[in-house]
Amino acid sequence: MVLVIIAGHIDLSVGSVAAFVGIIVAESMDKWGLPIPAAMLLGLVVGAAVGAWQGFWVAYVGVPAFIVTLAGMLFFRGANQFVGDSTSVAVPREFSFIGGGYLPEVGPNTGYNNLTLLLGLVIAAAIVWQEWRLRRTQTAMNAEKAPLWVSAIKIGVLLAVVAGATLLFASGRVGTSYPIAGIILAVLVLAYSFITNNTIMGRHIYAVGGNWRAAELSGVKIQHVNFFVMWNMSVIAALAGMMWIARSHASGPGDGVGWELDAIAAVFIGGAAVAGGIGTIIGSIIGGLVIAVLNNGLQLLGTGQDLVQMIKGLVLLGAVGIDVYSKRQGRPSIIARFSRNRDSGGSAGTASPTGETSPQANTPASADTP
Repeated sequence: MVLVIIAGHIDLSVGSVAAFVGIIVAESMDKWGLPIPAAMLLGLVVGAAVGAWQGFWVAYVGVPAFIVTLAGMLFFRGANQFVGDSTSVAVPREFSFIGGGYLPEVGPNTGYNNLTLLLGLVIAAAIVWQEWRLRRTQTAMNAEKAPLWVSAIKIGVLLAVVAGATLLFASGRVGTSYPIAGIILAVLVLAYSFITNNTIMGRHIYAVGGNWRAAELSGVKIQHVNFFVMWNMSVIAALAGMMWIARSHASGPGDGVGWELDAIAAVFIGGAAVAGGIGTIIGSIIGGLVIAVLNNGLQLLGTGQDLVQMIKGLVLLGAVGIDVYSKRQGRPSIIARFSRNRDSGGSAGTASPTGETSPQANTPASADTP
């Protein structure tokens, strides 16, 4: 969703697309006899086809994404009920691994899940390597960098959090270590962070969202960008739909209701701009965690669903309001403050993924400038 919003669009169909793909995959295994890998491949193909359909209307016909995906929300919700006859369809127990499975128990008996411990070590090493790589890049570019003790404290705090989470997951009862869904999420976060920060398509998405006319004049193929973000959204929705039915062991007509609202709220809470051009993958994950805490934590406290929805609305409004106020006061957005050190090595006058520009970019042109 963050890629869609960065590009200046919105997608209201993701919950319905996830539910539609879920019922297709469940039916293919329950009634058509497809093996699990083939059923999952079918689900991704269906999601890609849906994304291509919606992307075509947005990118090449020029229908606003709001209208296209509103139509998709209605159509695919009805298609879910049509295919499943408005009933629940069970999935094989083996299929639940991708949605409700955990890292298996391997190696010697240490009292912990060894694979979870190994995963924690890999994450800790990645944190140290990333900070070292950042400081080396800043040194090579003669850019201002934080004192060494600041980096040491930051690494120490992050390593403490990773160590605590690793031991918490690894020391659970046998068979309930780190969830497979968490592995899938981590892979997606890394992949899309790389796409947005280190690929031409990622830079073009920011350019189109920031100013599509300037991007087009600069040679960006905006139709390709718009098609990609809509297509990609439906593919990820298809994956989410399959993970949901795997976790709940069945697909039903009520799957995916309200998912699009939670996804959109997570992106905006994570610092994305309503007008497009600004946002990050990590910020949206943080926003998603906020939504998850509100959904699960308030329910565990016995809060009614009515109050949960009211609180989520106020949190969304407050987060976006604070960000807008900060920008109007001439200060960087909240998400830009967290990434300022990371972007300090960039060239003057260029925009970062957060949408902030360096001071040189705002210097008025002289009278002799054509």
